Amino acid sequence: MTTTLDWRRNRDMWVRVLEKQTGEGVDAWNSRIRKQRLSDEPQLRAWLSQRSVTGYAQQLLVMERFGYPDFIVARADELITKQYANAPQLRAVYDTIVKAAANCGNVVVQARKTFVSLVSARRTFARIQRAGKTRVNLGLRLDGQRPVGRLVRSNLHETMRLQISLATEAEVDADVRKWLQRAYDENS
Repeated sequence: MTTTLDWRRNRDMWVRVLEKQTGEGVDAWNSRIRKQRLSDEPQLRAWLSQRSVTGYAQQLLVMERFGYPDFIVARADELITKQYANAPQLRAVYDTIVKAAANCGNVVVQARKTFVSLVSARRTFARIQRAGKTRVNLGLRLDGQRPVGRLVRSNLHETMRLQISLATEAEVDADVRKWLQRAYDENS
């Protein structure tokens, strides 16, 4: 089973991180920031860092002050459609990977501007990213696994050290489903 999330769910998580990190919510921080009259993002980031507001919490407050980028507020289906707009054959590959992931267990699909993360209850276990006009890369979080067969080294993300490149739906075969299931199991 898959659930697709949009930015509002991420924002809720960022708010929780801010509250946990600082003990205060968005409204209190926005009020403080307004009083500081910080004119640009680097100044705001420096000011927040001095107050130990980092990571997602800092990013949230920067977006609250200077605006949310279009790709953050877009719906997940809009982001995915844009990624594959001029390559319907690759959209079919993407859809086949997501279907295979759904058979692994409860999977959350988190769309971003240029990729999609597949997330278990614990953490991201795979990343789907278009690679040019002819293939889709499926990055897998398989700690300790060495490259073997179609499973090759990856630069998609520091946690996705291995990937399988796919050009057709048929390539999302039993072997790919096995690696996907293993990545899900190891990261659930």
